[in-house]
Amino acid sequence: MTIKSHLPWSVKIVFMVIGLAVVAAIAYIVFNQEQGFAAFRPGADDERIAALTQQVKQLTEERDSYSSTVNASESQRNIQKAAENQMATQTKALETENAKLKEDLAFFESLLPTNIGVQGITIQRLKAELAGSDQLRYRLLVMQGQNPGGVHVFVGNLQLSVTVLQQGQTKLITFPTASSSDAANFGLSFKYYQRLEGDLTLPEGATVKSVQARVLEKGQLRAQQAVNL
Repeated sequence: MTIKSHLPWSVKIVFMVIGLAVVAAIAYIVFNQEQGFAAFRPGADDERIAALTQQVKQLTEERDSYSSTVNASESQRNIQKAAENQMATQTKALETENAKLKEDLAFFESLLPTNIGVQGITIQRLKAELAGSDQLRYRLLVMQGQNPGGVHVFVGNLQLSVTVLQQGQTKLITFPTASSSDAANFGLSFKYYQRLEGDLTLPEGATVKSVQARVLEKGQLRAQQAVNL
């Protein structure tokens, strides 16, 4: 015969709650221990630090590589720009020298016997060009041909007359003026030839129409030549 004891349902429920509480407590303790062990596992932080350090190193190397590439490109552009500027300067200098050589060639051609035989004073290669809003640059060559009595030193002066249009009116400006301080630049003293060049200052707003050069000896006209702009 088996004797069974029956416990009330309220007692069973209490035991079940106590059992669940014990299981939960054991699970909580185990979980915390595992987390603690993981947190304090030797070398865990070192591995993270090493990985981050490697990442930073790689990014730094990539940055330095890109920076070097950019700097090299910038240096190459600067070198190319400097070379272009130098080439432009040299080209301009060569053009100026070429123009000077052409002018000298024309001058020496004018010294050939066909021109040397011309007697008296002549004006050769008169040129005039604007060098600014109010500046007119001129160049010319004054020559003396052979005379029956031989070649002597010619002493005289140059006079330039510039025809301009200003405020709808045509005006004639003569250089050097009576009050000009550079009258000495227009003096002539030579035996065979003399080259003259310089800049003339014009009134503001004046438009140059023509330039006439005259060679005077003691107030007497010996030669003249004109050019239009």
